[in-house]
Amino acid sequence: MCGLNGRCISAELAGEAVATVQTAKAPALCLMAALSLPAGTEAKVYFVGLNHGRSNHQQECVMKRLLSGAALLVLRLTYHTFADETIYSGPQVGEKLSPFVVRGVYDDDAGKDLDFVTKADGKPIALIFVHDLNRQSISMTRVLSQYTVSRADDGLTTGIVWLDDDATDAENTLKRIRHALTPKAATGISVDGREGPGSYGLNRKVMLTILVGNEGLVTGNFALVQPSLQSDLPKILESIVGVVGGTVPKLEELEGMKEMAQGRAGRGDTAKAQAPNLRPILTPVIRRDATPEDVDKAAKAVEVLADRDVLVKKEVGTIANTIIDAGKLTDYGTPRAQEYLQKWAKAYGARLDETGKSSEEKENDRPEAEPGSDGK
Repeated sequence: MCGLNGRCISAELAGEAVATVQTAKAPALCLMAALSLPAGTEAKVYFVGLNHGRSNHQQECVMKRLLSGAALLVLRLTYHTFADETIYSGPQVGEKLSPFVVRGVYDDDAGKDLDFVTKADGKPIALIFVHDLNRQSISMTRVLSQYTVSRADDGLTTGIVWLDDDATDAENTLKRIRHALTPKAATGISVDGREGPGSYGLNRKVMLTILVGNEGLVTGNFALVQPSLQSDLPKILESIVGVVGGTVPKLEELEGMKEMAQGRAGRGDTAKAQAPNLRPILTPVIRRDATPEDVDKAAKAVEVLADRDVLVKKEVGTIANTIIDAGKLTDYGTPRAQEYLQKWAKAYGARLDETGKSSEEKENDRPEAEPGSDGK
């Protein structure tokens, strides 16, 4: 995912994202993304950036990679702006909030059928539909649900709906990442799969769909392609306060936000540095058609860069652990690539000391005892 200062590009091949690059120059995006495509394939590339504060600004190019290496043919490069196009997901403001069933996951709710809309009984409700698991969607879900749960005494019902075609996999994932979610927020898995309740018309191309309702009707609808705590959360909070009353809280007053700010302050100068964009160097590692030799070569490049830059090392560790904790390891690359992800999760995901090394790396740095030595 990309920050607010650049453009985000996602190349899709047969519906599956194969490349994401951040830069301010759209032509370069098209070429850089094409380099990661298998030879002889064609893909659409979507640029998503900001346009006057709107997060659904989009441009598109269609390209075809003809040969290996850098031989490319750009079939169409169109700078078509959809800044005024609204992304829809779920019932719109003024429409009815129909009851639907999810299967509970945690504690007393585990295995039970839950109906958040019926439970609200016409009173204020906040529904968070999670379409995609990543740091952006989980951060927004956690911070927002912590606030909505805190307003339960004011009559606000909170419901988190996990969308996945594999209910068993979804349940295992939710149990693994429970520490990253709000403990008291009722959470359930959609019994209707990834599409969610049929009558809701959810858009699977967004990361989150957040609905606010009262008296059985939708009062706020937020379809988030790239959830941003800074730009999206204030609008959602305003919508919630509109139905439960009170004052819209400042972001720094919210539980979780203060800890994030303190963490950034505690990192001193490193807080000024953006997390490095590693997709260009990680993509060759996790390509499905990569040979073991290709993976080894690409992984070596990652490790060389990680040894030079502690921020890169931390980010690689974070990415690897996120993939593994979500139970998605087998979705990334070949078995050889998955071995590297497991290695980096353990070596780079651990707490690093002032030298930028983990305890495992320091252990590996110790000289081996000479043959016949008793180690003394």
